[in-house]
Amino acid sequence: MKKTIIVFSGDMDKVMAAFIIANGAAAMGDEVSMFFTFWGLNALRKAKKVKVRKNFIEKLFGWMMPRGAEKLPLSKMNFAGMGKQMMKMIMKKKNVNSLPELIEMARDMGVKILACSMSMDVMGIKKEELIDGVEIAGVATYLGEADEANVNLFI
Repeated sequence: MKKTIIVFSGDMDKVMAAFIIANGAAAMGDEVSMFFTFWGLNALRKAKKVKVRKNFIEKLFGWMMPRGAEKLPLSKMNFAGMGKQMMKMIMKKKNVNSLPELIEMARDMGVKILACSMSMDVMGIKKEELIDGVEIAGVATYLGEADEANVNLFI
């Protein structure tokens, strides 16, 4: 079986849910493709700044958006980051994998991680700024994956 997930949200809890579902499906032997677009792309950004050539607007976007999985806010009760820190503390205490760990697990299990080329262009994100193992793809690639899938999720 095949599953696809569109990750539109840049909220930590929603991106975590996407990776938990993807990892679960991959563990069951399903082929999984995750298509990251718009705010979801921030989860795929490297934590450290990468020196790339950008125009003023692209630099501004990069400065305003969170850089990487560790910087994503919660969708609810973020409270300037305090809610996220409480959530991370509880997750650690309950032995719940962190978002970076979930991403690594997905890559290790062969989950296909696709970054939307159009959204990257609009938001000024360059390939060099993304974590390893991410493929750049257009909407036609995602739709081809979705045509073959029995489950398509939008998160």
